[in-house]
Amino acid sequence: MPTHPSSDTGQDGPPTRTRMPEGHGGHGAAPRRTKPSRALVTVLGVVVLLVAVIVLANRGGGNTASDGASSGGTKGTNANPTAPTGDKPVTGNNAGIASGFAKSEQGAQSAAANYAVALGGDGMFNTDRRHAIIDAIADRSTVGTMQAGFDVQYSQDFLASVGLSATGTAPKGLTFVARSIPAGTKIDRFSGDAADVSVWCTGMFGLAGNTSTKPVTNNWFTVTFKLKWSGSDWKVLESGQKSGPTPVSGDNPVSGAGEIADAVKGFGGFTYAR
Repeated sequence: MPTHPSSDTGQDGPPTRTRMPEGHGGHGAAPRRTKPSRALVTVLGVVVLLVAVIVLANRGGGNTASDGASSGGTKGTNANPTAPTGDKPVTGNNAGIASGFAKSEQGAQSAAANYAVALGGDGMFNTDRRHAIIDAIADRSTVGTMQAGFDVQYSQDFLASVGLSATGTAPKGLTFVARSIPAGTKIDRFSGDAADVSVWCTGMFGLAGNTSTKPVTNNWFTVTFKLKWSGSDWKVLESGQKSGPTPVSGDNPVSGAGEIADAVKGFGGFTYAR
């Protein structure tokens, strides 16, 4: 995946029993089990339900708000620090990118996560779509500089080097994959109208298909943003990217090219709203 240039230029419930037929396995008739009374089954069911409720309550940090906000949306003494957090989801949309984020640390993190998805997607490889993306997320003072910087990076020579046409399309029979998936966000600096945010991401990039010579690979990287509050939303002043942090790869077997291509077509990518 290309580097972004800086713009400074357990299961609940009773177990299931399977009754074997008489004579199964050559051991004669299976012994009959005594059925538990209906009252006992009811009591057990109530106990299991109460346990499940207690687990869910503890997991949510005691937040029972019904306004659609995440259970981690407000800080509390029982909050799980690794749980997803965020203000109520935004409803705005600009060039297919979520907009209208809250003027808060959470709002800045949400904006940065959405912008990281947009900048890491296949839309960046087509000139018109790339311009629309940058126009939607960049501050008016830097949109021209960012457009020019990305235009240089996504040159026709670069597109050819990754196996794409001049318009960013894959050869016939192949599927182009470029996706960024945020794993977490972090505020590096916040001062009301300005925020520096880092977004830790994993991504997929390459051409899926049986004849591909550039198979889809996975990588880990961190996208950094300098954001400015611009009237009613967070906008990008600068963006950058660095490698990692990268965890140890698991022992999952690598899927074939056809399976990857089918997955890309069958599993649509997300626009990200935190």
